[in-house]
Amino acid sequence: MWFDPICPWAWMTSRWLMEVESLRGLNVTWSVMSLAVLNEHRHDLDAAYRARMDEAWGPVRVIIAAAEAHGHGVVKPLYDAMGTRIHLRRMSDFDAVIRESLEEVGLPAALAKEAHHKKFDAALHRSHKRGISLVGTEVGTPIISVAGVAFFGPVVTPAPKGEDALRLWDGCVLVASTPGFFELKRTRTLGPIFD
Repeated sequence: MWFDPICPWAWMTSRWLMEVESLRGLNVTWSVMSLAVLNEHRHDLDAAYRARMDEAWGPVRVIIAAAEAHGHGVVKPLYDAMGTRIHLRRMSDFDAVIRESLEEVGLPAALAKEAHHKKFDAALHRSHKRGISLVGTEVGTPIISVAGVAFFGPVVTPAPKGEDALRLWDGCVLVASTPGFFELKRTRTLGPIFD
């Protein structure tokens, strides 16, 4: 799965995948995709969304920096810590989110400075490109890859549990095995339900 920690839909998908992971014994690989990278050359964004994208660099830069310095195993715990603060605690100060998350995960506080530097942007772009190259540029986050076929989504709320989670997973496996399958979509009528 490719995620951006600021995306509530990626958060919902990650909670669903964690459920499937525990029930089916899957081993999910967690990777960063960046809404800031995705939108960095777009000039048609409204001012509020552009400001949000400017702030969105911080969390992904820190996750990439942490992975480069401490190994890929820190990606998921750091994502969980950041996502809990952003989506469940509704913290909007990303510098505070980063500081608290690094402390929770036991990573050096000095990594927080990477939120405002471009030192790891090449690695961030590579991680982003790995995900987006599987699905094309007309999508955002989350991206999942199932049996070698990648999709944007699933966009789902609330995150399914138990048998519902497994049915959705089985559906993803089914469509991934269908040659020529590209898209299912409908208009969202609910925002993310965090429970």
